[in-house]
Amino acid sequence: MHLELAQGGRGAVVNLGSKEGITTPPGNAAYSVAKAGVKVLTEQLAHGLRAEAGDKVTAHLLVPGYTWTPMNAAQKPAGATMPDEAWTAEELLAHFEGRFRRGDFYILCPDNAVTPELDAARILWGARDITENRPALSRWHPDFAEAFSAFARGKD
Repeated sequence: MHLELAQGGRGAVVNLGSKEGITTPPGNAAYSVAKAGVKVLTEQLAHGLRAEAGDKVTAHLLVPGYTWTPMNAAQKPAGATMPDEAWTAEELLAHFEGRFRRGDFYILCPDNAVTPELDAARILWGARDITENRPALSRWHPDFAEAFSAFARGKD
């Protein structure tokens, strides 16, 4: 990567990921693959920018929880109201702003259903599927459901 950094100020790239691109739950493979690609691309971009630009241009991955937006509202029946589990776009942006100003790369956003601790447990469990040679997506495998529940309770 070679960049021409002629601008005088600092800049940032913020890519919109999804928890589905990190925890990859079954049932929506195309979306999970696309969002996993956004994660990897943004990680690579951040690494390259750091090498080329130092802190002049940074990259960040915004990973929302369940957020109620006009896009997902349009996919619901007419008159559907925002579920209690969802955050508003304004809540998401407020959370993002604080984490962005702090300089965080991974900006995982909770919602009203999933705590940051449970997010961390889900992510760690998924990584350990690889290191412990468990079946793919073992969190949803019947032989591992109880073990995951106990693991998550220890993290929540």
